Amino acid sequence: MPPRKWHVDGLIPGNTVTLLGGDGGTGKSLLALQLAVSTVTGRRWVNRGIDQPGKALVLSAEDDNNELHRRLSDICDSNDVPLAALNKLLMRSLAGEDALLAVLDRKTNALKPTALYAEICRTMERERPKLIILDTLADLHAGNENDRAHGRQFIGMLRHLAIEYECAVVLLAHPSLTGLNSGTGTSGSTAWSNSVRSRLYLRRVKDDGYEADPDARILETMKANYGRTGEEIGLTWMGGVFVPDAPTREERNSKAERVFLSLLAEHTKQGRKVSPKASSAYAPKVFAGLPGSEGVSKRAFQAAMEQLLSNGAIRVEEEGPPSKRRAFLVGDS
Repeated sequence: MPPRKWHVDGLIPGNTVTLLGGDGGTGKSLLALQLAVSTVTGRRWVNRGIDQPGKALVLSAEDDNNELHRRLSDICDSNDVPLAALNKLLMRSLAGEDALLAVLDRKTNALKPTALYAEICRTMERERPKLIILDTLADLHAGNENDRAHGRQFIGMLRHLAIEYECAVVLLAHPSLTGLNSGTGTSGSTAWSNSVRSRLYLRRVKDDGYEADPDARILETMKANYGRTGEEIGLTWMGGVFVPDAPTREERNSKAERVFLSLLAEHTKQGRKVSPKASSAYAPKVFAGLPGSEGVSKRAFQAAMEQLLSNGAIRVEEEGPPSKRRAFLVGDS
């Protein structure tokens, strides 16, 4: 039995379709372009190794050539890679063009491939890239996103590319209003999520609707037929690219604990007491809303607080009359 192929270990399986969702302006196109550069250079992507390095094909209906090249320049500068090293990157802007890969046959109510899809097949046959990025679903698909059959048919067309040409296909998509509000990042019919083997969601870091750090993002595994769901990778936009905050869960937890202790010490010094209990002074909520949170979420601060209480790094004290005791946190200094 041959081992399962991965393009990015644990995140993007090989020879199948991955859906990468994110609201407009979150940076999913940039993150996908960084993946393409990592594929052709063999460099790590979000602190994960590329298992299938080689050529990459990027089809963007979102950005023109000038914008794509500006982003490439930033990515190369960040990785200390010359633009000349990207000779295996095949990139085409479809902005302002007819970018549809499939159209609806009114007689059969089924999708049929376009001339552009056939052109992509010829390119894949000739170039044999290990990765193809399609940006975005709304520009490439003319069917009804809420129609389950259309969703399955379109993903089936992309899976054909992945299997026939032995590559990973990453399809970018905007979430629906429901998917955005629920935090699931789903788009249209559930068939889109159900038909792919892997689904990732890039989102901003918000607590109770407040965004403490506009440069912070979370890349979350929403579906992983071959791996673990619910994994969160912290990213920070810096110098025109996304930089991973920490490579492992242990380091992310360590960061949350470090920032928690730092903010607690600062609050204690200022005489601003925070509470371990749900209230307006609840420490995880207060800290997550501060500029000094370094992008750590309230949920991560909650886990950090429990761990710090458990190992004795912080403790709970009380004040006030017996009838109205108030608990607050102090560091073990």
